[in-house]
Amino acid sequence: MANPSKILLEVMYKADYCLPCFYMDETVLQVLPKYEDKVEYRRVDFMRSPGKKRFLELSYSLFGKEAVHQSARVAPVPSLFINGELVFDAIPPIFELEEAIEEALEENGNQ
Repeated sequence: MANPSKILLEVMYKADYCLPCFYMDETVLQVLPKYEDKVEYRRVDFMRSPGKKRFLELSYSLFGKEAVHQSARVAPVPSLFINGELVFDAIPPIFELEEAIEEALEENGNQ
């Protein structure tokens, strides 16, 4: 994470034609202005080279390396991770996303 005083939000994102991915991203973008100085946001485009590595890292953290490679267990798409932990595997209502961000900020000592 680039700035340790901020929490990191990451959305697993396949492509613009993936409507659930698009709307997950849009939901996060709606709440970001409220937390701009406290949150770092990354869209993990796992179909592109830089995002592939991060997608695998997060998948390993969920299921282990063996399950990823032998059983094709991977992070849900779309999904939202906060500080490397899976928080939502479906598009959350804005109030739930804000609650999750607030909780992560408190855990990080940023409240």
